[in-house]
Amino acid sequence: MAKSGAFISNLSGEAGYKSFRPAPLPPEIEMDAEMTSALTEAARAVSRLDTLSSYIPNMNLFVSMYVRKEALLSSQIEGTQATLEDVLDPLIDKNTNQNVADVINYIRATEYALNRLAALPLCNRLIKETHAVLMAGVRGQEKSPGEFRKSQNWIGAAGSTLKTARYIPPCPEDMIRAMSDLEKYMNSEDNTLDVLIQAALIHYQFETIHPFLDGNGRVGRLMITLFLMEKKLLQTPALYISCYLKQNRIEYYDRMSEVRNKDNYEQWIKFFLRAVKESAEDASDTILELSKLHAENTEIINGMGRAAKTGIRLFSYLEQNPIIDIRKTSVELGLAYSTISATVNRFVESSILTQTNNAGRNRVFAYTEYLDILRKDT
Repeated sequence: MAKSGAFISNLSGEAGYKSFRPAPLPPEIEMDAEMTSALTEAARAVSRLDTLSSYIPNMNLFVSMYVRKEALLSSQIEGTQATLEDVLDPLIDKNTNQNVADVINYIRATEYALNRLAALPLCNRLIKETHAVLMAGVRGQEKSPGEFRKSQNWIGAAGSTLKTARYIPPCPEDMIRAMSDLEKYMNSEDNTLDVLIQAALIHYQFETIHPFLDGNGRVGRLMITLFLMEKKLLQTPALYISCYLKQNRIEYYDRMSEVRNKDNYEQWIKFFLRAVKESAEDASDTILELSKLHAENTEIINGMGRAAKTGIRLFSYLEQNPIIDIRKTSVELGLAYSTISATVNRFVESSILTQTNNAGRNRVFAYTEYLDILRKDT
């Protein structure tokens, strides 16, 4: 068997096809100067991000908003058509829009997985449970949520078949064995490879195994963050690489194919390390920008005299819900409609909020500067 695995014949005659049987991790990796340099830069960027996230006072806030951005980008890679505004719209009580529902479920799945990680190691049980949350009540819900597949799947353009597929993952029997091997590797003490290189291998291996009928990409990208947190490289889930992968989508898929076709793990690892470095730097920049904005607006609100107390409460709410309507906000904060309305007007005068529609009593306002920082690359 080649270093990465082998293509195995299944069935015979007209029905015959070849699926990939991956070799267990870890492979032998050749560290050259380029990879060593990429690893050093990625590790430095992750370390800086982790340091930053430990001393920013409203870090939880940043994380909850960043998870939403990641959910959007990770879903967009799979073809979901939604925007950040759709996901945050206060007037959508029920997510009748399937695209928005997909993204909301990814947010729920992320939060679920992070909570579960406190009780469980990163294992197949946690992966299946997270998948069940991801697929609940959305497109693909008929595709065995929370269960590894029992049939052959394949990857290709819409309408492709086993004959025309770009890639055919392991048959169900090989898939079960491969996921068991992967679970062992994720929980082993591999002291030969850096944690970031292990993360690259785990993500590649999971995508190659493709254990679910739907949602593999989103689960596989979430596993990167979960693994880095479990290995204590990150204290908070502030690193997500979907933005980089979306911008380099074709290269992302091509480089994983290159491992299977030519046993070239090294080119994939270098690509992954670049993704980690750029994503960590982007997250650090975003944290600093949002912190600066928070400080500037807190100062403005503190200068509002008697309205400052309500202003600070509204501002805290805004940082979690940057698009608001007055009615819902007054209910959420337990304050009179007129009080919220007056404070919102002060915020508009101070350029903290912008009105986004003219719907009479159902006026909607956006914390535009905050959204602009988050909206970058979506």
